[in-house]
Amino acid sequence: MGLVIPILLVAICSVVIWRAVDGFSTASEFLGRHLSDGVRGATINAIASSMPELFTTLFFLFYLNDIDGFSGGIGTTAGSAIFNGQIIPALVILTVVMSKVAKGIRVTKKVILRDGISLIVSEFILIILISGSSLYWWHGAGLMLLYLIYITYMLRTMTKADKSIERDHLDFYEPKKEHPIRSIFHGGITINLERMVLGKNIIKNSNAWPLLIIATLTIAVSCYFLVLACEWIGAETYIVPYIGEFHGLGVPILFVALIIASMASSIPDTIISMKDAQKGNYDDAVSNAFGSNMFDICFALGFPLFIYGLFIGPIHMDETIIQLTSELRMLLLIMTVVVFCVIMFGDLMGKGKAYLLLFIYLLFVLYVIGRSSGEEITGNIALWLRYLVDLIPIRLG
Repeated sequence: MGLVIPILLVAICSVVIWRAVDGFSTASEFLGRHLSDGVRGATINAIASSMPELFTTLFFLFYLNDIDGFSGGIGTTAGSAIFNGQIIPALVILTVVMSKVAKGIRVTKKVILRDGISLIVSEFILIILISGSSLYWWHGAGLMLLYLIYITYMLRTMTKADKSIERDHLDFYEPKKEHPIRSIFHGGITINLERMVLGKNIIKNSNAWPLLIIATLTIAVSCYFLVLACEWIGAETYIVPYIGEFHGLGVPILFVALIIASMASSIPDTIISMKDAQKGNYDDAVSNAFGSNMFDICFALGFPLFIYGLFIGPIHMDETIIQLTSELRMLLLIMTVVVFCVIMFGDLMGKGKAYLLLFIYLLFVLYVIGRSSGEEITGNIALWLRYLVDLIPIRLG
């Protein structure tokens, strides 16, 4: 009974986040409709689908207001990056294969090289940048600068032909006639933000921005309750107002965030990529996963660190958190390199690669479970990961 309430709350938050990001994505895609394939997936789509990670990290850090908050934040962003790297490409492939559209997908190698190498470099810099016992505002500023460089490069490398393409998605955003909006109340009950804001109108600049703002606020509120649910799951005991006291798992919140918070916040990334795949936009579908990871690692983690360090002060970590986060960052880098090689090898991405990626993620989940319960084999893996971190001579912490 102790886990029923928080898990139910996680499920509700996941649905609300998914529906809110759907509205956010509609508005953001319209506003960025002139971007080229691949670039739109790695920027507009990635930012839209990664807003939950940003707000979840913010609430972890400011709500818990301690090193547990930071560990929950880095657990969410790293866990989401690992989820995006394995689950999204796998489901994109299976979506295409199971619908019998093709035997697999082909993604432009230039897109994979561009986004994959950018992500690997960023994760390596993350290991170097956050390597000491204290975190300051400039750690967050450094991570945000990385993302700014990435976005600038993406926009500057768009070809003139890409920039001249006029993309008219107005028909796509027009509400379906067979499901007319009944009222604002009905739109709210079904969490259909597009119908609440747009009504029977097509999307345009005057209503795209209100939709974007309302969706952002909805995501923020949902992420607050997601963080609250994760705190309850990880706690030994917790109190639900007006209901009573219950028992949680009694594990560090980092492990809860690695699996539960990351999965819940990554649902929008998955759905957006699967929709792109169904429309044949394979470059956008895969680049959204890499671009989302860039946003998670650089901005969703960097911005909260910057704000917290600037207005509250540095975060001082104990030895346990230092060890857990260092091994996690190295594990993230290794898994990203593996996924990059899997995707780059061969021209066609078929069921074999999809199942391999799902298996890799399963190994990650088993590692997290074993690490949280103190299994010897996962403890040995953790020692090896920390040894690899120690081999890096540069330290900026």
